[in-house]
Order: sequence, then structure tokens, then C-alpha cells
Amino acid sequence: MNQHYWQGEWVEDAEADRRLDTLEELTQQVLGGEPLSPLLVLAAAEKVVAQLRDTESPVRRRLADRLAAWQVPAAEIEATLTQLTGALSRETLERKVVRELGGIDPGRLTRFDFRQEIFEAWAPVGLLAHIAPGNAPAAGAMSGLEGLLSGNLNVIKTSGDDSRFTAELLAALAEADPTGQIARRVIVLHYSSARKDWLERMCAPADAVAAWGGEEALAGVASVLRPGCRLVDWGPKLSFAYLTAATWVDEDTLRAVAGDVCLLDQQACSSPQVIYLDTEDEAEVFAFAERFAAVLAETVAKTETREPSDPEWAEITNTVLVTQLEEHLGLTRVHAAEDGSWRVLADTRSALRASPLYRTVWVKSLSRDKIAQVLRPMRRYLQTVGLGADRAEVAVLTRALIGAGVQRITMPGRMLGSYDGEPHDGVYALQRYSRRVDVQLDERFTGHACLDDLVSSRPLPPPAVPVTTKARFDELQTDLSRAEVFFRSGGTTGEPKLSAFSWADYDEHMRQGAEGLLAAGLDPRTDRTMNLFFGGQLYGGFLSFFSAVERLGAVQFPMAGQQNLHDLVAKSIVDNRVDTLLGMPSYLLRLFDESGDTLRNYRGVRKIFYGGEHFSEQQRRWLTEEFGVEVIRSAAYGSVDGGPLGYQCPDSPARVHHLFAGIQTLEILDREQDRPVGPGETGRLVFTAHTRRGQRLDRYEIGDLGRWLAEDCPCGRKTPRFELLGRSGDVFRSGGHFLNYRRFLAVAAEAFAYAGDLQLVLAEEGERESLTIRLEQGRTTLDAETVRAEFLERYPELMVTAVRDGLVDLHVQLADPGVFDRTGASGKLVAVVDRRARNS
Repeated sequence: MNQHYWQGEWVEDAEADRRLDTLEELTQQVLGGEPLSPLLVLAAAEKVVAQLRDTESPVRRRLADRLAAWQVPAAEIEATLTQLTGALSRETLERKVVRELGGIDPGRLTRFDFRQEIFEAWAPVGLLAHIAPGNAPAAGAMSGLEGLLSGNLNVIKTSGDDSRFTAELLAALAEADPTGQIARRVIVLHYSSARKDWLERMCAPADAVAAWGGEEALAGVASVLRPGCRLVDWGPKLSFAYLTAATWVDEDTLRAVAGDVCLLDQQACSSPQVIYLDTEDEAEVFAFAERFAAVLAETVAKTETREPSDPEWAEITNTVLVTQLEEHLGLTRVHAAEDGSWRVLADTRSALRASPLYRTVWVKSLSRDKIAQVLRPMRRYLQTVGLGADRAEVAVLTRALIGAGVQRITMPGRMLGSYDGEPHDGVYALQRYSRRVDVQLDERFTGHACLDDLVSSRPLPPPAVPVTTKARFDELQTDLSRAEVFFRSGGTTGEPKLSAFSWADYDEHMRQGAEGLLAAGLDPRTDRTMNLFFGGQLYGGFLSFFSAVERLGAVQFPMAGQQNLHDLVAKSIVDNRVDTLLGMPSYLLRLFDESGDTLRNYRGVRKIFYGGEHFSEQQRRWLTEEFGVEVIRSAAYGSVDGGPLGYQCPDSPARVHHLFAGIQTLEILDREQDRPVGPGETGRLVFTAHTRRGQRLDRYEIGDLGRWLAEDCPCGRKTPRFELLGRSGDVFRSGGHFLNYRRFLAVAAEAFAYAGDLQLVLAEEGERESLTIRLEQGRTTLDAETVRAEFLERYPELMVTAVRDGLVDLHVQLADPGVFDRTGASGKLVAVVDRRARNS
């Protein structure tokens, strides 16, 4: 029978036996290759969740059949599949990874402090062996999932009772990963604990072993581990309810405790095995036990139960018999169903005692002043308490219980529940399955935020969904249940729109923005920055760069862009010895133009990091020669809807960026068809943001054109590089011919060294079209007619449409900068203003 799952294959006993001896070599191969990003696991889990929700899905039917073969009751099968759907959901797993390991991709070797060349990451522990329990069907698979989230190679031993459920679930997860990385990291072996040789061979090369079981079982596992192997023991735990006088008389509280007793037949570590009453009165104990027995009987009658095995029945019978005999000593009292479906055992002795389970619960007294005395000796076994108390009592009792060693306190009726990211037995599983590593380097790595970028791009495959254009942006906002913060686009390429982010999105994006600024050359140890991006009206420019600089820990003067107050801004730059400016080119150019004498005499601005627009070569030359600016570089390539998309390094030409490969996938597709372009060809930029929660952004056409650069970057980074070649709107139709805004910029720079803003205005004059080239007055010594002649001479297509065919009236307007059309929120220049009634 093919009962073992080995790296994507179902193999028979003999083949698994042969492969067991290759585990050490296999570990070296797998862990020496590409690291496994949790984002791949999240994407695969999301597909499995969709299959679990579909009642007709073959995966769901297979898993349900495996649970039934494991003799799991029908109601529990549905409950287990429902719980798995929640546990595997993207939101749950994201929260777990972030809470336990500090970030959505904790394996990246990144800066802990941007002021130091110290890189830290969580690394897999290595070969992680899991010895799954037989009483919790999902435990082995979920432990394997945790091993994947932490990047390990996982070999999982399932119990003899497991009907291949664990293997089927992990196989479904592997099949949902198109890269094959998950399959390479999963091995599931189905064998009895009696096969000691298999257990020894499985554990011998392991770097860590996660094991469930009693003291004897865990001792047996520990005996076969090699020196230095980490034993992650999920050993036997005891949980109990603790009720004060205010709640033990409340029927709702009793029903809640009875529900906890019946759920999963007390098979979970968090199931109550004892009910403690805050009293020393033996009569109270016996009276409560009698009342609770009636409530438990009602609850069991409504519950589908599972029958104990013969050895389990023997333990239950023995416990009940001894307790009945002790009744003659006045120590105990037994209440039990005639059909054997439940038992309530009252005991006047306070010592914590394990129950034989299957709806068998002790009732004991434990006054609050004796909590530490009675419970602390058992602290290694304590897990969950269902605390029923008045509001005024809760805090005091919580501290007393935690001081005694309890790990987890909740309400009666919720003992078996959990919340996303909750620690288990007082620890985080992902941390126990990982190692914290650090790399300490020197100034050669000052501009590097992530060492992994020097090794591999770690590509993330895009989802199999259609491309969404900017015009259909609203289709990406059908589910805003996780949206918490909204930003409004500047509206340069259409109607302004709101983009939705969660706070976790914002935090991750600002971390990427900080990494991009570091790569571009901002030195947080020495640079004194002034943030001159625009803010307000829900625009994200100023806030985003404020947050990015904050994460860098650099000095910041958050001035924000101030229209018509350029002298005030310039004075502040000088007074505060600011040497680094962040802002949009059009605003910065006006600042240097209108406050030229102040900034020219200062000559202290050494660096400019810009966004939203581009500087022309002539504009760069003017800033360098006139004002002594040494570095002019993109602060980031991004957008309000897409987030941070690319960053520049010192070796990047003006429009070339590296991809933020940790969170984005970029496709460059043909202009007409949704297929990848060839090498060096221009196409549409289509992004997938893999960590976006506020709204999904899968295969979104950002509205820009670009091409891949195949050559390695001299900076050494392996992340993909692309060149921006303008916006889709830069190419427009006028008079039957296609013209390109960027060509107008090039002509102005070549013909008369123009370094100001340039805007094209399309309009209709009667039956004819007009095209007005708007330039800043005072930025050129030529008159309008001479400028017009230069454009016609140097731009043949313009000559054809305006002169030869006579379809367009061409004008040149030399205007004050205040006349130019700009977006309301960001102040960004609108490159092409189309005022025609029917856009051509």
C-alpha cells in the first residue's frame, strides 16, 4: 500500500525504508537551495482553504473520508474541517508569522538597525522531525505547516491510528504550490511506535524533534536524539475550571463548563479535567457536584460522543471504582450516567489530579489563598484555566494563577478556543522551530538593507487571475473588511481614487521604503533631511516618506511642500543645516528657482531624493552646477494604488529601478495582449502585491510602460531591474497621429537646454484640434515662435500632423508656473491635459 508521502510522491513501505537512510544528504540539498518564503506557504494555504469551503471539492471529500476512517464522529469531522479552514486562512497565518517572528518574511537577512551594518533573520532549525499525537487529528499537519512557515525540511511520523489524513492535507498544500518548494520540504511517514528502528533513523539526522505524548513517550524520544538536537516537547498538560462563589451558582456558567468537558471528549490539552471551587467547605463541593452532574447529563445528551478503547475503559473503570470505595471514608462522592457516558467525581482533597477523560471530571475545593501552595508543584503540567469570577475578582485571581504556573486563562465555555497568533504552552511554535541568526559586517555594506538581495531575487509567482487595468481598479475593492487606512491618489492619470491598506500593509511598505532610501544613498547616521512632499487631502506622499525616514532613524524636518512660501522653506533649510531634500521635482525646481540666491549661497544641499515625477538631464545639470547638489536619485518608484514598487541604487541610471522583490512580482506584458514581452521590448507594467491585506492587488496594470534589463547590476544585487519608459498616457493621439510627451521633453532639452516644467494642452477649436506646448516663462531666452520652429524641425511626426497634414494647430505658451495644471492633492504636474470633448 502506498501509505507514505515523500516529497510529492506516494511510496510503499520498502521504498520509504530505503529513503530513510538518505535524510542527512537530503537535508543538505534542500536547505542549501532557495529559502522557502512564508508568502509561498500562505498562497498555497489560501488555495486549500478554497477547496475546504467547497463541499464538492475532491480534497475536502478525501479529508473527510480519512477522518471517518480514523473513527472521528461525523459532527467532529465537520468541526475539524471548519477549524482547519480558519487555521489555514491567509489572515490567520499572516498574523501568526508576524506575531511570532516579527514580520511577514522573517527569513530575509535585513538590518535590525539602519545605522549599523548588522543583519538579522530567523533561519530554519534544519531537519525538523515531528512525532504527531494520535488524539488530535489536525495536530501533525498543523505542526508540519508551522515547520514550513519557518522554512524547515519536515519529516512527520503519524500515529498508527492516522488513516493518512495528515499526509493528505500536507499533500494538498504541496499541490497548491506551483514552485514545488513545499513538496520538497514535506515527508510524512505512517508507522507504529513499535518500529523503533524507523524512529531512530528518522530522528538521528534531525536538528530538532517536535513530539507529543506522555512522560514515558517523550523520554523514549529523547533517548534516540543526537547531542545538540533540540527537543520541542509538547508534553502532557492539565487544564481546569476555577469558579468563585459568584459564578458556581450560575446555570449559564455550569453549561459553559459542561460544554468544555464534552468538546472533543476531553482529548485536548486545554480540556478541563478538574473543576476547582474557591472554597474550603466540603459540603459546597458535594452540593456543586450534584448540580453539575445534572447539567453535564443534559449536555452529553445533545453531544455526539466517541467511545473509549478497551485500555481507556479499564482506566475509567478503575478510577471510578477507587473513588466509590473512598466514599465510605467521606472523602469522595461519585455521580455517573447509567449508560457510562459521563462521570462527575467529587473529592475533598485539593491536589490536582488527571482525569481518565471521556467526559470524566473531578470537582475539588481550592481557596484562592491556597492556589500557589497546591498548584505550583505541578507548574510544568499546567496549561489552561477557565476562570469564572466577578469582574472585581478577575485580575487578582489571574495573577495568582499565573504565579502558580498557569500558561493560559480564558472564560468558561472558551477553554478549547484560541485566537490568531496565540502562544502554545507559553511559547511560540515558530520560534522553537527556528534559529535567530545575525551577520555583522563593515562599511562596504552601508547601502545594503538586505543581504539576500546579493544572492537571489527569490521570485514569487503571480496568481492565476486576469490582469486588472486602472480603469477597473474598483473591482479590486470588493472586500475591504481588513482595510484600516486609506490614501487618495493624486489623479494625474484619471479620476482620483481611494486605495485601501491595513496598518500591517502600511508598516511593511514603509519598511520597504526605508530600505529603498538606504539603497539610494540616504545615510541615516549623518544626513539631515527635510521632507517636502505634499500632504493633506488623503494624499500619502508626505506621510509615507515621513514614516520611511522615521524607520531609518534619520534626522528629519517634516516641513511638507509649501506653495508660494519658497523663501520660508529655503530659510528653514539654511537655518537647520539641512543637507538632504525629499520632494517632487516640479516643486523642488520652483524652490531652487524662486529662492535661488539663498540656496546658491548656502550650497549645503548635497542630496535630493525625488518621487512622483522625473528630472530631465538638463534639470539635473542645473542643480549640480548652480547649487552643488551631488546626488539626485529616485526616493522610490511607487504609487498610491500599488505601494512601493522599485528602488534605485547608486549604479542605476535615471529611470532604472530594482524591484522590491520581497513584496512585489512584476510582469511586463505586450501592449495589446496579456503575454510577456521579449528581451528589451517595451510593455505594460503589471504588479502583484503579495502582502497586501487592505485590498488585494493581483496582476494590476499600474499604467506605466517599461522594459527588463537583463544585465547584472554593478551594485551586486540580484533583484530584477527594469527601466521606466513613460506612462501609458504619455502616448496620445492628435490629428490622427500618435505623439509622445517624453519626446517633447527631449526636444526641449536638446534644442535650448530647457530645465523647467513642460505641459501639453489638447483642446478643440471649432472643427479643428489644437496642441499647446506650455513652458515656464523666464526659463528660456527664445520667443514662442522660435520655440515652435525648433519643435517642428526636431520632431518629424509633429511636423507631419501640424504642417504637412494641417490637422492640428500648434501653439507655444510661455507662462507663469502658477498657470500650469497640477493635481489638487499632490501638486504633481499633469503632463498631458486633454480638454477635448471626445478623447482621441
